[in-house]
Amino acid sequence: MKTSIKLSRMAISPIHAPLLPITLLFLLSPIITHSNDLHSELIHLRSKSLLGLIHLKDNLLQRILSIPSPKPFSSLIFFDARQLHAKSENSIPSVKYEFSLLSSSYLTNNPGNNTHIFFFIIEFEESKSSFEFFDVKSIPHVRLVPVRVDDVKKDCVRMGASGFSMGAVSMKEFVETNANVYVGPIHTRPVIPKKMMMVIGAGFLIWSPYLVKRFVIGNTILQDKYVWMSGSILVYFFSVAGTMFTIIRKAPLFLIDRNDPAGKSIMFYQGPGMQLGAEGFAVGFLYTIVGLLLAFMTHVSVRLKNKGTQNLLMALGLFVSFWAVQKVIYLNNWKTGYGIHPYWPSRWK
Repeated sequence: MKTSIKLSRMAISPIHAPLLPITLLFLLSPIITHSNDLHSELIHLRSKSLLGLIHLKDNLLQRILSIPSPKPFSSLIFFDARQLHAKSENSIPSVKYEFSLLSSSYLTNNPGNNTHIFFFIIEFEESKSSFEFFDVKSIPHVRLVPVRVDDVKKDCVRMGASGFSMGAVSMKEFVETNANVYVGPIHTRPVIPKKMMMVIGAGFLIWSPYLVKRFVIGNTILQDKYVWMSGSILVYFFSVAGTMFTIIRKAPLFLIDRNDPAGKSIMFYQGPGMQLGAEGFAVGFLYTIVGLLLAFMTHVSVRLKNKGTQNLLMALGLFVSFWAVQKVIYLNNWKTGYGIHPYWPSRWK
């Protein structure tokens, strides 16, 4: 007992007080060295990827998690499974593509200060224990390991459905909100590569004299009114059907009901967080009907000499248009849960 008392008094005596910072620095130096070495290693691994994505495995993940809080950087992890890429209902490749856009945009917008967050992709077949550790039961799955983590399983933030709704844009909002990191604008990749654009431009220059001659004569497909009419209808249909959204987000046309033994197709998905291609085409078809009927009533039926036939066709067009718009409103109410009600004058109630 006396020995322990003497040692405790020596530990708090003024003579030995200056030695405390040196002792603590000596004890913490392996942790600091480990953190700095890992930080440099991550920068090196990221430099090998054009998109700034680091291939993560179990051992590297454990080294990141072993760094005490607060960590010198945040980690955004995309959990991937290559064997599920072929299933369109998961949309894993499209989400992974948006994740890569987020990573590359962060590096582009922060060339000199880009070590506050690292972007990782971890594969199921290579790192099953990490999937079990984070209790990943469905993918796509994105998890943020913030700077301050006391309990890994509780403090790590999972990206919800809203984080995937608008691709890299919504992912950026998630990162900037939860990791307190500036990502900046998202830089999308060009649809047509630069070399392909040069080849197309060269071909156009070669054929330009022949095309100009045909255009002057008036014997081109661009001068056919029926082609323009058909093209206008197609542009209108694809516009109201949200086709560009479906292409850019790579939304599946339909889903397969896993609970149905026969594998029934789901054409309409209830919930505002996701839109299927079939939904857009259905709404586009209804709106196209309304547009064509409106054009018919304003350009064709008004020229009919028989008033009875004219009134009948206009009444039929109005009825079908009202039915189509009603179906669109019903679908919107069912999908989003927000009701759209018609306005009636107070004296009509």
